[in-house]
Amino acid sequence: MKRFHVHVGVDDLAASVRFYSTLFAAEPTVSKPDYAKWMLDNPRVNFAISQGRGAAGIHHLGIQAEDEDELTEIYGRLAAADAPVLEEGATVCCYAKSTKSWISDPQGIAWETFFTHGDSTVYGGNGPAIGSNPGDETMASPATHRAAAGRRSRRSDRL
Repeated sequence: MKRFHVHVGVDDLAASVRFYSTLFAAEPTVSKPDYAKWMLDNPRVNFAISQGRGAAGIHHLGIQAEDEDELTEIYGRLAAADAPVLEEGATVCCYAKSTKSWISDPQGIAWETFFTHGDSTVYGGNGPAIGSNPGDETMASPATHRAAAGRRSRRSDRL
């Protein structure tokens, strides 16, 4: 089952952790000096906050896949959206090892689609959408992404 993802930039991490822990009635699942994440089941959301990685406010939204098959399904939808897609592939971000792609909606809001397959001891790269939306000039064409999605689908058939 997929999980909704929200990443918010904050000015004061400690105050924000206290606020969201009270709001969610739960402590963060991941807590680092510059980052915190709650993996909530009700509502089913991956809610992350970070300090020092861009302006305060919503950095991006996303859909987290539970497995490679769900990620392939989501990537198919990205290709069908007929908008530029940035395929980041395997990466380290937010203290996690993931495979991901990015797309912007018609309003310019960045959407991250990803499958997390391990933890990391480092935050990792800022990623193309942390604090800003991926620009069209850096994104692959929909046709390029459709071809990559097809390769990924065939690869997952062999796994």
